[in-house]
Amino acid sequence: MLVGQRMSRPVITIGPDMPISDALSLLKRENIRRAPVVKRGKLVGIVTIADIMNASPSQATSLSIWEINYLLSKIKVNEVMTKEVITVPEDMPIEDAARLMADTKIGGLPVMRGKEIVGMITETDLFKVFLEMMAAREVGVRASFLMPNQAGELAKVSKLVYKSGGNILSLGTFAGESPSNVLVTMKVEGVEQESLRTLLESVAVEIQDIRTC
Repeated sequence: MLVGQRMSRPVITIGPDMPISDALSLLKRENIRRAPVVKRGKLVGIVTIADIMNASPSQATSLSIWEINYLLSKIKVNEVMTKEVITVPEDMPIEDAARLMADTKIGGLPVMRGKEIVGMITETDLFKVFLEMMAAREVGVRASFLMPNQAGELAKVSKLVYKSGGNILSLGTFAGESPSNVLVTMKVEGVEQESLRTLLESVAVEIQDIRTC
């Protein structure tokens, strides 16, 4: 799966000369937390709600609402935006974008096709991908279990499910309790919970959780 397949589009962009009060209204209206700043078709920055709020007067200010609005109308987006923007290409693997966002503690990145912005990949998009991967919207039996960390072990599980008339909706592997094992989380349809438990007991090191959901 590539970034371009799960990014948000079309892209809501903001001009660098827009007053931050107007930018804030736009972000809230579109229900987004950040937007690329574009000037004559070129990406020049990115601005977030946090950037704007940090530039706004404190609620403890003695200024009147009219004075606050006047001051905000004088502050432009280019004064508060981040100018060094981290971007990703649309053909980047989705997990590479997720790793980049986690490592840099950034909640969203502009997606580029050459020099053109074609989308945004955000933490919300990644949450949706996670829901897909874990079949969170599908009904089935979900099991988490430890397996030996060696070749052929997952094939044993899938073969048992197949022989029982089941269908694997999702299958993910995660770090186990030691290098010798791996934690597997699987969701299956077509097999009853207790039947699946019996199947897994024959191959798993330990069944940590099993439930119908």
